[in-house]
Amino acid sequence: MDKAVFPAGAYCRAVEQVIAAGQRMDRFGWVPATAGNISIRLPDGNLAITRSGGHKGMLGVDGVICVDATGRPLTTGDRPSAETLLHCQIYAHDPHAGAVLHGHSVASTVLSRLGGDALVLDGYEVQKVFAGQSTHAAQVRVPIFDNDQDIARLSGVVAPHLDGMCAGYIIRGHGVYVWGADMDTALARLEGLEFLLACELEERKIR
Repeated sequence: MDKAVFPAGAYCRAVEQVIAAGQRMDRFGWVPATAGNISIRLPDGNLAITRSGGHKGMLGVDGVICVDATGRPLTTGDRPSAETLLHCQIYAHDPHAGAVLHGHSVASTVLSRLGGDALVLDGYEVQKVFAGQSTHAAQVRVPIFDNDQDIARLSGVVAPHLDGMCAGYIIRGHGVYVWGADMDTALARLEGLEFLLACELEERKIR
C-alpha cells in the first residue's frame, strides 16, 4: 500500500508534528543516539510513527512511516520500531489518545533502576499538567515495569494498569511513555513528567 492513500494534508501535518517533537525532545536530551519513538494517530485510525533506527533530533520526512492500528507497515520495506506495539496498545486502550511519546532521559533511566514498582510524585505544582490533577496537594503514581525485549509480553504486563496512568509509565532502565489527546498535550505531559523526575533525582543527591 502506498502513502498516497492517506489524506495528504492530514499525513503531512502529522509528519511535521512528529519531526518537531523529535527536535524538541532532542534539545532536552531525552532521545540520545537512536533512542525513543514518536507517533500520531491519523484520522483514519492508522498511525504516523518514527522509523526504527533514526535519530529523533534529525528526522526528515523519510524518518516517519505509516502503520495500521496493529503496527503493520503500510508500505512494503518500511521497518517500524519493535516498540510500535506499545504505541498501538495505548491507542487501542484510549480512544481519545492522539499522540504518544517515548523518551530515554537520564532521570527516568537512573531513578527506575533504584528499585520499586512505581515513583510517587507528591507536592509539586507541575503535577497539575496531568489529566485529572487540579492541585499540588495530591500524589501521582508513575508505574515502573521491568524492561523486556519481548514487547508482546511487556505489553501484557502493562495492560492491566493502563486505566490508572494519568502521568504515563516508565520501563526500568529504559525510559518513559506519555500520551495525550494531541501532540501539544502529549509534549506538555512529557515535559512535566521529565521536569518532576529531574527534581526527584536532584533531591536524592542532596538528602
